[in-house]
Amino acid sequence: MSSFFTLPASQKKRKRNEAIPDPSDKRRNTYASASKSKIAPPTRAKRDESISGSESDDNGEDRQNGAQEDEFEDGSESENDVVTGAERRLRLAEQYLENIKGEVDEVGFDAAEIDKDLIAERLKEDVAETKGRLYRRIASTLAFSEATAAHFRADTSSTTSVATCPPYVYTVSKDLTLIKWRLPKSSPISRNRKSQPPFRRRPMLVCFTRGKRNESDSPKFQHHTLPILSVAASEDGRFIATGGADKRLIIWAAGNLTPLRVFTQHRDAVTSLAFRRGTNQLYSCSKDRTIKTWSLNELAYVETLFGHQDSVVDIAALAQERCLSVGARDRTARLWKVVEETQLVFRGGGNIKEKKRPQTEPDQNGTEIATINQQSEGSIDRVAMIDEETFVTGSDNGSLSLWTLQKKKPVFTVPTAHGLDPPLTLEESSAEQPHILAQMTPPTTQQPRSITALTTVPYSDLILSGSWDGHVRAWRVSDDKRKLEALGPIGLAQPDPPSPPLVAIRGVINDISVFERGERSTGGICITVAVGKELRLGRWMKFKGKNGAVVFEVPRLDRNTEQQTEANGDG
Repeated sequence: MSSFFTLPASQKKRKRNEAIPDPSDKRRNTYASASKSKIAPPTRAKRDESISGSESDDNGEDRQNGAQEDEFEDGSESENDVVTGAERRLRLAEQYLENIKGEVDEVGFDAAEIDKDLIAERLKEDVAETKGRLYRRIASTLAFSEATAAHFRADTSSTTSVATCPPYVYTVSKDLTLIKWRLPKSSPISRNRKSQPPFRRRPMLVCFTRGKRNESDSPKFQHHTLPILSVAASEDGRFIATGGADKRLIIWAAGNLTPLRVFTQHRDAVTSLAFRRGTNQLYSCSKDRTIKTWSLNELAYVETLFGHQDSVVDIAALAQERCLSVGARDRTARLWKVVEETQLVFRGGGNIKEKKRPQTEPDQNGTEIATINQQSEGSIDRVAMIDEETFVTGSDNGSLSLWTLQKKKPVFTVPTAHGLDPPLTLEESSAEQPHILAQMTPPTTQQPRSITALTTVPYSDLILSGSWDGHVRAWRVSDDKRKLEALGPIGLAQPDPPSPPLVAIRGVINDISVFERGERSTGGICITVAVGKELRLGRWMKFKGKNGAVVFEVPRLDRNTEQQTEANGDG
């Protein structure tokens, strides 16, 4: 009797698994086996098990369960790989924090400094800059009394304007010259003055170009034929724009100062230029009482803005598509919203009422000198934007005014910001013959010094102004944006005991340009000043001094001093 046990092996029937495996399972199992082979080679028993079939349904089910377990193991191994990468990043972050702690321990732990690096703080600042609001308080962190100065010049006439695009400075003068300078790198300023010589390195002349007065009748001549009055540099370092008394606006290649395009749309002298922040859109103003916009990417004229009733002498712009101009003796500042094609008018010209003062005051020699209790504003000559909602203006009566878009009148005014001139002599005040002058009484009235230069660090509380008193003066916007606080002249420590101030700059300051060293002014600020013997727009006053420019390097305060300053300010 035959049975299964008596049949030969060749006649035995093998049961096969009738279930067809899913193709996706095959691919997954193949990928899993391949990934496992990279990690560790399988044993011979497992390989035989995967090749040989099952002799029963139970064995088939066990094989499927084994495959699922293999898939689970492979998934757990991939999860371990992800965790390992996260752990690696965590270890790097911990090592970075330990390095920072080591650096902080050298100078002391400063929680406020670490808080500034938090993501939330950065996001708040980004939002504030996007909305065009003042968000940086840097005036109290700078050591203005420790600033170092270096005078540089070429053989030129009065320097009328200056523009900076780090590491280069561009100056223009009344003898039709445009000069490109390279600024030196800022040197670390030691707190021990005896161990370190003062910073005296001057900028290096890179290249220059000069116009010709006798080419005024040649329309093909691509240069200026009358004094250059203004200069501006694009933020990307590609373009330089200059405007002159010859009604020309010339665009130059910043690299080698070759002319790219000459525009002659203005009908009178081009008095000021300003680039829109972060773009190559240019605004120009002129004595023809207009403002024109230009696109330098296409080297094309865009449009003209009308509204001023007198010569437009200064213009400023920030990131939004709008500009701010002042109209000299029409005594208005106008904010031009280019997209909306509208303008806001802010009217000056009021009298500045000071506190009660005696009618006369003794001068250094004991002579009684008449004082002026009310200063009339004849013209607004300078303007600078603090943020998109706040700006400051300077006038011919020496007043420095703070404005906001919510009010048509200034919210705060500093009278005679740069002091008063001594009284004029009889020879200066009268053209009479000498025998008649001998019978006249010398004048005793002091005249205020006009604001001839004004600039700001955008979106911060720092303002810089200049005149012919020999100093660049720094001002701080209060926390509530309602006042201006004097920080004193730059580069001069307060003498103790008080003594007559030393003159840092000889001549009149015609323009100021400033930029920050390092991110968020970590290396201080660099201030470049255009100086001349004559005023920018005329020759009705002459001063003793030198034509050229001065560069100031203003360092940051050390942390201990900065904390003390902030504590005093809060108190």
